Amino acid sequence: MRRFRPLLAMLLVLGALFSWWLVDRVEESTAPGDAGPSQGPREIDYYVTGLDATRMTAAGVPAHRLRTPQLRHYTDDDTTELEKPRLTVYQDERPPWEVASERAWMSGDGSLLLLHGDVLIERAGDAQNAPLRMTTRDLRVQPREDYAETDEKVRVVSDAHSVDAVGMQAWLRPPSRVKLLSEVKGLYVPETH
Repeated sequence: MRRFRPLLAMLLVLGALFSWWLVDRVEESTAPGDAGPSQGPREIDYYVTGLDATRMTAAGVPAHRLRTPQLRHYTDDDTTELEKPRLTVYQDERPPWEVASERAWMSGDGSLLLLHGDVLIERAGDAQNAPLRMTTRDLRVQPREDYAETDEKVRVVSDAHSVDAVGMQAWLRPPSRVKLLSEVKGLYVPETH
C-alpha cells in the first residue's frame, strides 16, 4: 500500500490542477458581455435528424410542413433549436409560401419561432400572381397565426420589379399581404409589348 501513496498523491494533485483549469475555462467562457451561456450548461433530452413533419387542418388538408436536417430539444427551458429549417405554409388554391433560414429557435409552447441569419421567403407564381422572393435576416414567426415580422432590411423581387425596405410584417394566411415599414424604395419595370 505504501508503494501506491506517491502515485495516489500525484493523481490527486493532477486532478486538483485539472479541476482548477476547468473552472477557470468555464468562467472565461461565461464572462459578462460574452455570448456564452449564463445559466449553466444546457442539456439536450432528445434530438431528431432528418425531420419532415406535416401539420394538417381540421379538414384533413396540409396546413404546414417543417423540414430540418437536425432538431435539438433542451430540458432547461423546453425550447428547440433547428438547423437549416424549411417551413412550407400551404394556401387554399394558390402556391404555398416557402420559408428557409440558417437556423431557428422555437419556444416551448410552439407559439414563437425565431429564424436566425439569412432568411428566404418564396412563393411560386400562378395564373393570378407573379412569383415572389423576399430576402431578409432574423425573422420572428408566429406559426399559429401564419404571421412573420422583422426589423431588418428586406428585399422583395417579383419578375423584373424590386422593392427594398427596412422592417416588414407579413401575413401568410390567405388573403396574404406584406407591409413594408420604412425606407421603402422600389424599381418598377414597365412591360413592353
